Amino acid sequence: MSPLIQVDAEIWIAEGEIVSFHGFPYPTRCVIVRLPDGDLWIWSPIKLTQELRDAVSSLGTPHHLVSPNKIHHLYLQDWAAEWPGALLWGPQTTIDKRQDLKFRPALAKGVPEAWQGVIDMTRFTGSFFMDELVFFHRPSRTVILADLSENFGEAFLLRHWKPWQVWIARRWGITTARGYAPLEWRLSFTDRVKARAARDRMIGWNPERVIMAHGEWQKTGGQAYLKRAFDWI
Repeated sequence: MSPLIQVDAEIWIAEGEIVSFHGFPYPTRCVIVRLPDGDLWIWSPIKLTQELRDAVSSLGTPHHLVSPNKIHHLYLQDWAAEWPGALLWGPQTTIDKRQDLKFRPALAKGVPEAWQGVIDMTRFTGSFFMDELVFFHRPSRTVILADLSENFGEAFLLRHWKPWQVWIARRWGITTARGYAPLEWRLSFTDRVKARAARDRMIGWNPERVIMAHGEWQKTGGQAYLKRAFDWI
């Protein structure tokens, strides 16, 4: 079976391994979009297994490797080594952190013409802790989030997290009941005006789907999900 899950025409997700983040088990996920010219746009690359490599190659050639924030960078070098012609993209914070890799100019306001008009973007700022690039796949009406929304289900938490960690997840609202960003990140937003502007742009895209890096992605009702997941702003 292919490790890829088709979300809609020309967009897939791949589920990766569970990694430890400050002692908390986090699942990993990447998004693959096939652009109109056939090139592949890879968001938040996960561990590159032979099975995943073969599945990706069956779709086309990765030409754009995208880091949405300074946390999602762990496997960029592996994908860049496998496909040396791929261009690396990310915010300035990722570029500063991974000076061992050669990035294109930092993404901040607009998106490259090479993305052929099917990917939109807004930069979520206002925090002194971290910024994140949020993307929108226009044809499928899919918003793509990294850590601005964590949407863990009870089954995953009870299987992989310790009881005290499950308690924290529920208290922080990073479960399917709310889908919030982690508490420490929410508290770091000292400029809520900037955060609201980015939130309103996301909601204004009127998405049908929401895919996040960690948790249960939303196949329908994307706009309503975003309104709930960002009501803390």
